[in-house]
Amino acid sequence: MSMKIWNIVGLMSGTSLDGLDIVLVKISKKNGKYDFNLRVTDTISYSKEWDFKLRNAFTGSKEEITGLNIEYGNYLGEKVNEFIKKNHLSEIDFIASHGHTIFHKPEEGFTLQIGDGQTISNKSGLKVICDFRTQDVQFGGQGAPLVPVGDELLFSDFDYCLNLGGFANISFKKDNVRVAFDVCPANIVLNHFAKKLGFDFDEGGAVASSGKVDENLLDELNSILFYKAPVPKSLGFEFVDTVIFPIIQKYNLPIKDILRTFVSHIVFQISSCLDNESTSKVLITGGGTFNTFLINELKKQTQTEIKIPDNEIVDYKEALIFGLLGLLRLENQVNCLASVTGAKGDHSSGKIFSKQN
Repeated sequence: MSMKIWNIVGLMSGTSLDGLDIVLVKISKKNGKYDFNLRVTDTISYSKEWDFKLRNAFTGSKEEITGLNIEYGNYLGEKVNEFIKKNHLSEIDFIASHGHTIFHKPEEGFTLQIGDGQTISNKSGLKVICDFRTQDVQFGGQGAPLVPVGDELLFSDFDYCLNLGGFANISFKKDNVRVAFDVCPANIVLNHFAKKLGFDFDEGGAVASSGKVDENLLDELNSILFYKAPVPKSLGFEFVDTVIFPIIQKYNLPIKDILRTFVSHIVFQISSCLDNESTSKVLITGGGTFNTFLINELKKQTQTEIKIPDNEIVDYKEALIFGLLGLLRLENQVNCLASVTGAKGDHSSGKIFSKQN
């Protein structure tokens, strides 16, 4: 059977606002199986202006958010054009864009990722596939996590796939069905408190490692009802803003102790999801993988074998998988799993835009 090949630009902007991840991924399909090759990768840091706009967009009026949706679409289109020019790229089949999440309240029936697809397409001249979450929420699902489809098709050698981004999320097979959910907040909280010390993030977990665990705070964090809720379940910034931060603020602790305690919270929640068998393997990706203190604390709490891939996969796994999600949508293949999101059925989600003259 002949092999089919696509060259895809994948765009990912996470809740921790580390920057815009942009990749060119070659995805091949042979005998129904997909494989990938990350050809070019880059992360574009947000300016202070864009960081402020995206961080505070959820407080804006409907008109302001509508305007920002177009403005951010222009920004994404410009960055794709710069990426193509800088790397002398050609023969790109399409752009797959996650967008940037402003609201995620599936229990209330809505989610919003800005970065208008038509605007990106007009700016870049390329076909754009985006807005992967909305349809799933309309079908009664959480609209998240979506990456587990990629875990299933590209990383099935691992028993667990754990992403340590703004939130920690995990994907695995249970009774031969793919299950996935958001575990707990991660970098979105750690980076917030590191910024109060003048750092973008706590490099290697150095500040956290110098602090002490406050057992009362840890107990209260671990008692949050979300952690006892059944799957499917997902988290958004609203949860951090209305639940996590108010709990932490009650204790009036030094920041190093907050960071140390929150690392223990993350480790406890993650280790609770693992089967703790030495024969099991967990693939860990996302920016939190570079928090060596957190990873070492996790190793102490589980016998599960921890596998950290090369840095490109660590940094760009989500961007490349959104490229795959775009391809699945283009082929009208399933890219949202009901077993993961809780939707009324598996489906192919995402909107497709072509340049308008």
